[in-house]
Amino acid sequence: MLPEVRPHVSAPLAHQLEHQLSLASHLGVGRLDVERVAGIAVVAAAHTDGYAAARHLLGLLAALPAPTMAGERFWSDLWRSSGTAYLLPVNIKALVLRSLAGEGIALARQILSAVDEMTPPQRVAAGEVIGQALAESDHFPDLKSQVIGELWLRDLELTACPACRLQVRRSGWTETFLDAWTSV
Repeated sequence: MLPEVRPHVSAPLAHQLEHQLSLASHLGVGRLDVERVAGIAVVAAAHTDGYAAARHLLGLLAALPAPTMAGERFWSDLWRSSGTAYLLPVNIKALVLRSLAGEGIALARQILSAVDEMTPPQRVAAGEVIGQALAESDHFPDLKSQVIGELWLRDLELTACPACRLQVRRSGWTETFLDAWTSV
């Protein structure tokens, strides 16, 4: 069975195919030769890490209580403990929705801004709030909530950083990279 193709998710990849392989979006399948299909596979593989990073960020956020009335206390506690409103659902909703459509860079930047804004005591307090919520969900019944929360924050940070770096790489990186290495 073939996976479902959603045009809004493949838009960044389609742009890269047009730019790097001169493949017009209206080009019919009958006009694709083996070399062009191989080129499409290479460009698609080069972008999988960016999509994987965005998916992982969404998975981390999905582990937290849903931003509903039931999860309202968690989010207000997180806001108070972290000292930043960057992670509040109202501030990341549009970014989460864009990430679901394949564009995770804005969410990654927002996450890095939130983590950067926290002082060490605020990070510890935020980790405690996050850890308690994750421990209550029975995903980590044997770990201390502070350890769980700190690991979650580290994972969030370590996923957001490469996601930002990958976006920089997408815009003209091939030509710049090739020029730099062929001139050595």
